[in-house]
Amino acid sequence: MTVRYIASSQLPTPWGTFRMHGFEDEVSGKEHIVLTLGEFDDEKPVLARIHSECLTGDALFSMRCDCGFQLQEALKRISEEGRGALLYLRQEGRGIGLLNKIKAYHLQDGGADTVEANEQLGFEADMRDYSMCITMLKHLGIKQVRLMTNNPRKVDALKKFGVPVVEREPLQVGKNRHNEEYLATKAGKLGHMMTEHHFKE
Repeated sequence: MTVRYIASSQLPTPWGTFRMHGFEDEVSGKEHIVLTLGEFDDEKPVLARIHSECLTGDALFSMRCDCGFQLQEALKRISEEGRGALLYLRQEGRGIGLLNKIKAYHLQDGGADTVEANEQLGFEADMRDYSMCITMLKHLGIKQVRLMTNNPRKVDALKKFGVPVVEREPLQVGKNRHNEEYLATKAGKLGHMMTEHHFKE
């Protein structure tokens, strides 16, 4: 994957002023960003989150998933630490796109779970690609991370591309009556590491 750096700017947020770095995938034309706080000029592991775009959860406050809750919690933790990075990847709907995600939601309204809905539409359960992360992290000088995730595939992907994940920090927030089955499917069919005592309502 060919990803190139474009530009950086300040981004004030409720959790502090982050630095926003823009990258472009020259093949697909997709634009990805990284929000950073602090400096990465030493060998210390950086608190990081790889977050795939979820318009419905991140911007429209959907309670069908935990994405928006995870995004806000990750930014909050980075702010509290005073140092960290959030990679925001344009991979809506686990890589199937927004309109297909709406189709999948329609199937879920009829009783399918998230994996079944994707498969009924002819997609794999999770089609995301994390190869662009290595270029983005290298550009920022991030050599090793403490990764905020429940998804073992993200840990494995970074390790595969040569980025040491020295610690995985659970990011379990936002559980509610609308997403209980969704979270159970993530744990049961996609192998996400969920434990009730880690959940932050």
